[in-house]
Amino acid sequence: MPEVYLERAPDYSRAPQTVSLLLGHALPDISGARLLIKPNFVALRNAHLCCTHPAVIAAAARHCVERGAKVTVGDSPAFGTAQAIAAAIGLPELLRPLGVPVITLRRGVRVTSGAVRVPVSAAALEADLILNLPKFKAHSQMRFSGAVKNLFGCIPGVHKAWLHALHGDKGGRFAEMICGLMRVLPPVVSLVDGVEAMHRTGPIAGDPFGLGLLGASANPVALDAAAGMVLGRTAEAFPVWRECVRAELSGADPADLDFPLLGPADFNAKGFVLPRTLKPESFRPDVLLQSLVKRTWLARFRG
Repeated sequence: MPEVYLERAPDYSRAPQTVSLLLGHALPDISGARLLIKPNFVALRNAHLCCTHPAVIAAAARHCVERGAKVTVGDSPAFGTAQAIAAAIGLPELLRPLGVPVITLRRGVRVTSGAVRVPVSAAALEADLILNLPKFKAHSQMRFSGAVKNLFGCIPGVHKAWLHALHGDKGGRFAEMICGLMRVLPPVVSLVDGVEAMHRTGPIAGDPFGLGLLGASANPVALDAAAGMVLGRTAEAFPVWRECVRAELSGADPADLDFPLLGPADFNAKGFVLPRTLKPESFRPDVLLQSLVKRTWLARFRG
């Protein structure tokens, strides 16, 4: 029975204690392990809301360093570099005393995810464990972005846009590809930042919602299912969760979940707005070209 650990965190001042508590439950023995912390660094714009909060990242890094892991923070943003986003949210000064570097996930190794060949970051594949730190937020194409969707960031740079363009209009293939990453990546433990969640739209330009939640699980599917329960929704509303149910993945059925601490009913998500109509998952060629040009410019002048 997949375990999901949920706790209240009314503001980020409580993050260090709560993150350590949750990871103490969810993490295996990580002494000596090469551990990649994978936050949600989607873009510089609205970074203080749409990205994982620096207090959560730093608290997770400190916990893992103190438990003997060799820790790196890494992601591949839609635009720019992980280092630029980290600087924008004030993360480097929090990590500096820990000796933890921030890297951009670049070099890809071709693997099969679902029915699609995709390049996955070598740094992610070579880790002994990935500590996945998604943001609890609405998403204009997937309706909700959580632990499973955040693993898509292990695909380097502009390849993500190409995959949107090539497979976004192929029925459920895009969600199947995202879910397939769990089979090719190293073991994943996830901790979701829902202290100040983001609603109405996403993944970048939403609005803040004070949910006051931090949650962790060794099963990313179970953590997303728990998030859906907090929101009072079923898998049918969320393409990624729906694909997890179709694939009969462990953790997809809320009835199978165990909540040793708090449960979904202990959190008030009344007023959390999810997109009513989803945008196409496929990018038009002109949007893709614009993305390529913008990414090249940001990498050259802001990286």
